[in-house]
Amino acid sequence: MNDTFPSVRVASVQAAPVLFDREATIAKLADLTSDAAGKGARIVVFPEAFVPAYPRGFSFGAIVGSRSETGRDLFARYSAGCVEVPSAATEAMGAVARDHGVYLVVGVVERDSDHGGGTLYCTLLYFGPDGTLLGKHRKLKPTGSERLIWGEGDGSTLFAFDTEWGRAGGLICWENYMPLARAAMYAKGVQIYFAPTADCRDAWQSTLQHIAVEGRCFVIGCNQYVHRSMVPTDLPDAHEIEAMPEEVCRGGSAIYGPLGQTLAEPLYGGEGIVLADLDMAEIARSRYDFDPSGHYARPDVFQLHVDERPKNLAVAAEED
Repeated sequence: MNDTFPSVRVASVQAAPVLFDREATIAKLADLTSDAAGKGARIVVFPEAFVPAYPRGFSFGAIVGSRSETGRDLFARYSAGCVEVPSAATEAMGAVARDHGVYLVVGVVERDSDHGGGTLYCTLLYFGPDGTLLGKHRKLKPTGSERLIWGEGDGSTLFAFDTEWGRAGGLICWENYMPLARAAMYAKGVQIYFAPTADCRDAWQSTLQHIAVEGRCFVIGCNQYVHRSMVPTDLPDAHEIEAMPEEVCRGGSAIYGPLGQTLAEPLYGGEGIVLADLDMAEIARSRYDFDPSGHYARPDVFQLHVDERPKNLAVAAEED
């Protein structure tokens, strides 16, 4: 825990991936990270499912009771562009962090590499300024039709880490609506809270601001900006693109302080880099009268039990 209350500039990168193209998206990530670092950012955050895409608007050929062949083809193409951890793709992202000396937070769609490679997870990757993969968080509960294409994470990836400026970690999109998941992150002492999302509603800003006030932490919201013209037309079920709005996702990246103050207004209608300087003294000032897991907690009345053990299908018996 830092006791000198330094300041740090953070960047929330609102951009579209090169949809369904992992390598091209990582190249774009490198360029955008360079831009953010050039503006003084030491922590750079990318949106949910940035690599290779948040596949908004596609049904993957699913209706209750059946799946189409073109839907299976689309899932196979999507899966082929996803990110194994570790892999050459994570090495490339780590190199970007190292080249610019930044903490890099990237939303990816992870292809499981431990249990057959058939399951995808919505995952947040954390890289240190030396390029090390510090850890990952798998989304605990995909929302709505996301459940057709993404599996559920377990408690073993409720991850937080220390930086020179404070403890950092976060949750992805609507798992931020899970009160106990937020409480678990507050209990880890998170001061810089990442909330990458695909939610571009006005109401999402209220969520980010509430987390900032409830957690007495800085909250970095990060979303994509995607226009229909950016979606590849050679995909299986490409006819579904015609039904998408022109602005597939309008953005809404923003940054809030621990008393709910707006440090960077929501950005809508285009790509861009949202910047803010975090004065870490604000954490102590804000927790003077409220600390969610400290003096304002009542563990004699309420206790949260969090199972952080990995859940595996098969567990080998230990030798006698």
